[in-house]
Amino acid sequence: MLRVYLDVCCLNRPFDTQGQDRLRLEAEATLLILKHCEAGEWHWVTSDVVHYEVDAVPNRDRRERLKEMLKSADTCISLSKAMVKRGEELKEMGLKAYDALHVACAEHAQVDVFLTTDDQLCRVATRHAQRLKVRVENPLTWLQEEYER
Repeated sequence: MLRVYLDVCCLNRPFDTQGQDRLRLEAEATLLILKHCEAGEWHWVTSDVVHYEVDAVPNRDRRERLKEMLKSADTCISLSKAMVKRGEELKEMGLKAYDALHVACAEHAQVDVFLTTDDQLCRVATRHAQRLKVRVENPLTWLQEEYER
């Protein structure tokens, strides 16, 4: 079964203002991916890092909606010392601290794809793809590829 990990910017996309076509399409792609997970077709992996970041969302309504979404995840990875160490290695490649921890958790969980709407994260991951143990993609790009298979 296909295993997916969605970072917090990806999970937030459906709640963002949908004024731009790209934002609306990414939101729809994220919701479709979650629908496949809820239907049991794909396995949604999340982590302590996602929960920690969601707990820090300043908007109470959005935070509660995100927490409700997370209840549907199939697996939650607990952060370990080994993942923190891997996160440090990933930071040296240019990833931001939370992004590095997300990637480390996704690698540990051996997911098929790590999904993010963060362009900078995608660029850094593409530049270092040979050194990563997980594929990092934008949800819209990835979903289009999945439907073409």
